[in-house]
Amino acid sequence: MKHRLASLTLLIVSGTACLSSGQAAPPSQQSSDWKQVDLALGRTGQMQAGDVYKFSLPRRDMHVVKDGVQVAPGLALGSWLAFKRMGTETMVMGDLVLAPDEVEPVMLRLQQEGIDQTALHNHLLDETPRVMYMHIGGHGDAMHLAKGLAAALALTRTPGAASAPAGPAPAVDLDVSAIQKILGYSGKVNGGILQFSIPRAEKIFDGSMEVPPAMGVATSINFQPTGGKRAAIAGDFVLLADEVNPVIQALRMNGIEVEAVHNHMLNDRPKLYFMHFWANSDAVTLAKGLRAALDKTHSMTPVTQ
Repeated sequence: MKHRLASLTLLIVSGTACLSSGQAAPPSQQSSDWKQVDLALGRTGQMQAGDVYKFSLPRRDMHVVKDGVQVAPGLALGSWLAFKRMGTETMVMGDLVLAPDEVEPVMLRLQQEGIDQTALHNHLLDETPRVMYMHIGGHGDAMHLAKGLAAALALTRTPGAASAPAGPAPAVDLDVSAIQKILGYSGKVNGGILQFSIPRAEKIFDGSMEVPPAMGVATSINFQPTGGKRAAIAGDFVLLADEVNPVIQALRMNGIEVEAVHNHMLNDRPKLYFMHFWANSDAVTLAKGLRAALDKTHSMTPVTQ
């Protein structure tokens, strides 16, 4: 199956070429207008490519185990919120990682605040304790949206902002160079997790508004070291309908479980399907399976071939 390739604008991060979708923009691009949103949410966002102002809210309070692996927040337990100005109003999208007893209070409060729920589902299977994922979307005044989201988050046990750790981030016990070469993209290490964000080649819209990759429409691939050069992998492929079954086949033939296939948005164009996956095995071998699946998608041109 042949797919068109699109050109890719790269950023240089830590001396390595990286995809622009998940990387922070230079500080000069940050606007003081977002400071009030920071104050409302009680944490500081980061400006991303595409003028997206994004907040990460890792669920460090959760102690989730799957297949004997303690799931790190950066692997599959990271709530996030992304804001983007669209003319005279602001669009927000996000994904809230919730314990089952948090779902109904949060949903009610968001409804009261005029913020939509666009999906509610699992991303993992057989994890303990159970985790739910609520995708949200809203349009309007940025401060109104931020205050509504803050009120909903206050009904959860989501930790407050953590202070930045001193010193360089610890290296991950993985052959990062080999994984990057196989996948064809450069990743970043965040909280001990090797993370990749791979945009689709075509433009994505929510109604009439274009949605940049940093607002949750890039394929996400995360590696958590589990010892002996093994890794637990999780994330989601962002797919068109005709890509769903070819990607399932590529993953399953390479020993990677498919945990869920579902929507994250309601009015996306083209219609997207999000496929969540899991495995815990030799990291380089898993990278080859993930590459086989990526080859079935219309993703942006790899950094290397």
